[in-house]
Amino acid sequence: MDRNINDGGSGDEQRRQFLTWLAASPLFALGAGQNVFAQETQAPRELLRNFTKRPDPMIWAPNTPLDLIASPKEAINVFDFEPVAFTKVPPAHFAYMASGIDDEVTLRANRSSFLKYQLRPRRLRDVSRIDTSITLFGTKWSSPIIIAPTGGNKAYDPEGEVAVARAARAGGFLNILSNAGASTIEEVIAARQGEVWFQLYATSSPAVAKQVIHRVERAGAPVLEITVDRNGGRNQETFARLKKLDPRNCAGCHVHGFGSAQERPNYDGIDMTGVNMSSSNMTWDFIKQVRDTTKMKIIIKGILTEEDAQLCLKYGVDGIHVSNHGGRSEDGGRGAIECLPEVAKVAKGKVPILFDSGIRRGSDVFKAMALGASAVCVGRPYLWGLGAFGQPGVERVMEILQTEFKSTMQQMGAVNVAAIQPAMVFKEG
Repeated sequence: MDRNINDGGSGDEQRRQFLTWLAASPLFALGAGQNVFAQETQAPRELLRNFTKRPDPMIWAPNTPLDLIASPKEAINVFDFEPVAFTKVPPAHFAYMASGIDDEVTLRANRSSFLKYQLRPRRLRDVSRIDTSITLFGTKWSSPIIIAPTGGNKAYDPEGEVAVARAARAGGFLNILSNAGASTIEEVIAARQGEVWFQLYATSSPAVAKQVIHRVERAGAPVLEITVDRNGGRNQETFARLKKLDPRNCAGCHVHGFGSAQERPNYDGIDMTGVNMSSSNMTWDFIKQVRDTTKMKIIIKGILTEEDAQLCLKYGVDGIHVSNHGGRSEDGGRGAIECLPEVAKVAKGKVPILFDSGIRRGSDVFKAMALGASAVCVGRPYLWGLGAFGQPGVERVMEILQTEFKSTMQQMGAVNVAAIQPAMVFKEG
């Protein structure tokens, strides 16, 4: 530090900032058993002397900023948006988005598993021009990064899915609307002014599902994603605990009950009498029925095994989406990235493979592409941006990820997506 932290009143505040930084750094971990915060009167230089071993290299900047960003342009990475969203989004809404289930082992594994895959860069290749574009079902996109379907975006910003669609348009990204969304497919297509895909939760009634599918097809969506990994209840402990901090009466907004069809406008006009929102009765026969019902391309979302990938091909689906629902379906322990290779072994080259769960960096996108993904979907990070700053926040999140992905391609010697090869990633162990 180039300022005197012991110079009277201002020094006290700087000392507190230093101790906050210290708690977030590896130095704090090295002082196990010492209560640093109980020693606030002790000079930081004296504290440092108490550590018998210092990290090499020393960490001089905290991972968590002392001051929250005030605008999207100040963000250095996508993580900068999360604490801002936490301060602005109601506790129950933030908790629902942040939650995994049970012990949240899978939620954490979605991030930690990426560390098992290490990059193997190739040198001395001309990477002055990089092409990040891909083609999916005949449409060319400037990036393989897709805005994943997430429910109830108005919980984070009043414009919700419409703001997200406008951000997708501004950046040229494909976005997928969830039928648990708070906006209709027609509204989102109008805001995006271009291609929008639709994700379906089937409910207990095939007849209801078919009515939703007909509506979506009439609206002009070319691709239908059917989610198959939400078959039962779930214990969202983080959600249960944080919503206790929310002083609002949930019934004031969720008048028909949380997650009800009435909260999902894409069901408008459909008789939902006796319909259970769970799709626990869904089988492969339902996929066959949908195949016979629509001309839209069909992607199955939530596939994690080669056996189910083989069944996807057997039942004639057009694409496979590898996902564990961001750790929100089962707490099985495997990160989604660890499931991707076995699905790719079956499906790569036959149908496109989408991937999500745990993407936070452009290097994560690259690893997923190297392991077999045709495109990669992002969920929570853009919701952080939405909750923090609305549409501009979503735009900046996507811009950061795209910039990091392009830079990773350059460092790896991949001039285009086709040049991203499995040999560029090594799995330890």
